[in-house]
Amino acid sequence: MDFLTSPYSWWVEPFTENSFMQKPLWAGFLVVISTSIVGVWVILKGLSFLSDALAHGILPGVAIAFILGFNVNLGGFIAALAMVAGISLIRKNSQLPDDTSIGLLFVGFLALSVVILSKSPVVSLNKFLFGNITGVSSLDLWKQAATAVLAVLGVVIFFRPLLVATFDETQAYLLGMKPKLFNFSLNVLLAVVIVSSFETVGNLLVFAFLIGPPATASIIVKDVKWMMPLAVLLGMFAVYIGLLISYYNETAASATMALVSVTTFAILLVIKSLYKTAKEFINPLTRINNT
Repeated sequence: MDFLTSPYSWWVEPFTENSFMQKPLWAGFLVVISTSIVGVWVILKGLSFLSDALAHGILPGVAIAFILGFNVNLGGFIAALAMVAGISLIRKNSQLPDDTSIGLLFVGFLALSVVILSKSPVVSLNKFLFGNITGVSSLDLWKQAATAVLAVLGVVIFFRPLLVATFDETQAYLLGMKPKLFNFSLNVLLAVVIVSSFETVGNLLVFAFLIGPPATASIIVKDVKWMMPLAVLLGMFAVYIGLLISYYNETAASATMALVSVTTFAILLVIKSLYKTAKEFINPLTRINNT
């Protein structure tokens, strides 16, 4: 019960007294800013499956770049663009639904990455799947900060076109906008965020930060302008609590943060459901009493 009896030493000192906890905290916060802001649009546009596919689709490029000694972020970004182009190509040349084309490339790219990495004994697949947030460098923080700034600026500058294109593409065309261009730009920004975040929180777990905080924010507020900052705050909460749990219980840091994010969503969803049920039960009683 130290978190109640000695709140400062339990909640704060792990970060002030241990330098190895400070960089993961800042790295997590920066990852959350970029993933949560872009993740809100992923939720609104129904791109969750695409974002998951992209998170896996970067692996072949990352693996090849790592083995050849090139920049892994550049390799991952090229692979992500290849997947986006491949999805568009399948859409144009077949009658397959979007989720089928995404699924085909998802499996193909993931299988290719496993084959490539299986031929290289010097690198483990776990490095790319689960990341190493406790081992981030100052350079990693600067790269993540640049991505966060890019995500914020991109969404702020193109907020109105994104909003109109998300909810009414026909209206966007009538207003002289180019929804297809903005959709492609959003996919590119999504790829940038995923590529820059995978080294920090891991390829598999970046998806939790793209979906968890925005999904949680969407059940609390409906206004997109409020949804984005709330998603960021919820993501930061998950990072902070997740790192504390990991510190005291020696669990995997990235996975613990992702688990906190999903658990927060589940708890708030239950609370909202109970509130809705109670409200539906009380309203008839109120009307009866008034009569």
